[in-house]
Amino acid sequence: MFKKEVYIDRRNRLKAEIDSGIVLILGNSEASYNYPANYYHFRQDSDFLYFFGIDHADFVGVMDVDNDKDYIFANDVDIEDIIWMGPQPTVKSQAAEVGVENSAQYTELQDFLMDATKAGRKVHFLPYYRGDRQVQLSGLLGINKDVVKNYVSQELIDGVVKLRSIKDEYEIAELEKAVDIAYDMHTTAMKMCKPGVVEREIAGTMEGISLAQGGPVSFPIILTINGQTLHNHYHGNTLTEGRMMIADAGAETTTHYSSDITRTTPVGGKFSQRQKEVYEVVLEANVKAIEAIKPGVEYIEIHFLAARIIAEGMNKLGLMKGDVDEAVKAGAHTLFMPHGLGHMMGLDVHDMEGLGENNVGYDEKTVRATEFGTAYLRLGRELQPGFVLTVEPGCYFIPELIDKWKKEGTNAEFINFDKVEEYKDFGGIRIEDDILVTEDGYRVLGKPIPKTVEEIEAMCAS
Repeated sequence: MFKKEVYIDRRNRLKAEIDSGIVLILGNSEASYNYPANYYHFRQDSDFLYFFGIDHADFVGVMDVDNDKDYIFANDVDIEDIIWMGPQPTVKSQAAEVGVENSAQYTELQDFLMDATKAGRKVHFLPYYRGDRQVQLSGLLGINKDVVKNYVSQELIDGVVKLRSIKDEYEIAELEKAVDIAYDMHTTAMKMCKPGVVEREIAGTMEGISLAQGGPVSFPIILTINGQTLHNHYHGNTLTEGRMMIADAGAETTTHYSSDITRTTPVGGKFSQRQKEVYEVVLEANVKAIEAIKPGVEYIEIHFLAARIIAEGMNKLGLMKGDVDEAVKAGAHTLFMPHGLGHMMGLDVHDMEGLGENNVGYDEKTVRATEFGTAYLRLGRELQPGFVLTVEPGCYFIPELIDKWKKEGTNAEFINFDKVEEYKDFGGIRIEDDILVTEDGYRVLGKPIPKTVEEIEAMCAS
């Protein structure tokens, strides 16, 4: 939790973005795992954390825009709670910690909201990603749960995205902490990347490092020797010589700010010549894309810069042919990089995507593409100082996609399919860093994590 002035300022700035009415921000409840009393690890809603900061279940925050008042609604614990969890701070004391003077029991919230709606005041709320929040909104506002989404406030979404997109000094410090934890996770993975090791041994060790330093992983770890599958969460393979291991993983800090780092390591610690050739292409795309980051540039332009570098590299290796610019224009590069270059980072590893990817990553000026590959770019809009984002180019040899394109003759004028056939056993490579957009350029967050061929081989050998 930050000092209370941070939350007061955030709420005041949000209220300035809303014309009138009531802003309702729901915190999360506990979620049962396999029976009622066995819960998943509790994770507070990120918007509630951003504006109200309280990291406990069943809290609701309200901002009265017209009267410039903030409220916390939650129930104080009873003796049964104390028996199992020990003494807990009161709702009033927790509200005071984040600068909220008005607090009440949760049972009073429905009457408060009904009074507002009877007076003709709009209740603004966000889209929610959990079914129990839909039910909760239905009960509080008297709206059929099946149509709750029709009442979501676009005005509130826009205001929240505007504020949360720009990271302040406190957030940046937390994000750097998260990257530094990821440094320990990824360098440990590199040292463990040896023949005979099972993937889950490394994935489990990485998760343990995150937990030991304050928080869970920021998303389920992607770790696999089958890197051609972009989000591969299966960890049952045994590492063998000649393969490469993609590890895509990050940590949450105690305040829930996230990191998201990817490194690709050769099993046994030495890249083969073929692996090194492709790796250097992806590394060049990563480095040059980062160097191009500055305010005023649309991120989709940087995405296509990376795409051209991938296409040029594939051309030099004989996997592509023809004019590179024309190949990229036709989307031929997406055979090798069928995803976007990156996304926003913050309290969520894909920051604010619960509010809608297009609301976060695009605007009136920059419209999302519909073409294969480019459509998966989560962030395309013009960059501003204070944005934190990922840069994660990759190169993959997906047998099923290769077969499909070859059979259909897709981009046959740019793809040397006979040569590509030789790489079907290659797997994939991805290199990802977390970047802050500064007033005049960029800064790579956190302690530098090995990513050149020489650095990775040295770390594996250490």
